[in-house]
Amino acid sequence: MSYYFRDQSWPQMQEHLDKKSLLILPVGTTEEHGPHMPVDADARIAEAYGKSLAEALSPEMPLLLMDTIRYGYSMKIMRQWPGTIIVRTRVFMDYVFDICRSVLDMGFDKLVLLDCHGHHSGALNVVSRELCDATDKSIAIISPAKLSADEFNAIRKSEPGGACHACEWETSVLLHLSPEVVDMSKATDVDHIRYHSDFVAGDGFQGRQRVTWSTWFLQPSQTGCYGSPTFASAETGRVMLEAATNNGAQFIKEMWDRE
Repeated sequence: MSYYFRDQSWPQMQEHLDKKSLLILPVGTTEEHGPHMPVDADARIAEAYGKSLAEALSPEMPLLLMDTIRYGYSMKIMRQWPGTIIVRTRVFMDYVFDICRSVLDMGFDKLVLLDCHGHHSGALNVVSRELCDATDKSIAIISPAKLSADEFNAIRKSEPGGACHACEWETSVLLHLSPEVVDMSKATDVDHIRYHSDFVAGDGFQGRQRVTWSTWFLQPSQTGCYGSPTFASAETGRVMLEAATNNGAQFIKEMWDRE
């Protein structure tokens, strides 16, 4: 039987409600990712991450994988490169809220959002709290980048400043998932992040973000990237997706077991 939410009839959906099935909602976006990557990179990663988690967990628990949210919020500075679609923050948050409220009011109790776009973290956190207030149910938010950070830092080839946007991490994951849409002949390291601070990590995997200050204003981007994608490899991408899946599945099992 399919684990996709969209494939269920209403009687099958009722069976999932009776079984207290877990719901997974991948959240990506559509925006430029430099000259070497497709604009659907975040949505493509979100969709693949959801499928990987569903395949890992479905033998152990009833679950449904919802369709990926493919459009969201990006800062207007990214519009200087074609391909960036911007949904206003409140519109995006209300949209996600309504989707989640629909399934929670339907009777589902356990919902996990997959945050696969850096600009969404704050918005999704606010939505999760609003849903708690509205439904008396708590949802979880997990990120494949955060859940593979330790493994990435153990094998990365770029120096600090090499992993932020359309970088070694993202490019590696796309090379693993869809190498046919990545053109490494156009990848460049000219936008390696040179800014270093004890307060702001210009690299999303350095782990010392003590204040909020937008990367897009630390240094101009020449290509729409931040980082060093030339160090990317499909093998690094495979390890990242595997780590994010294993760690994400471990957390979801913990969430599933807790009443």
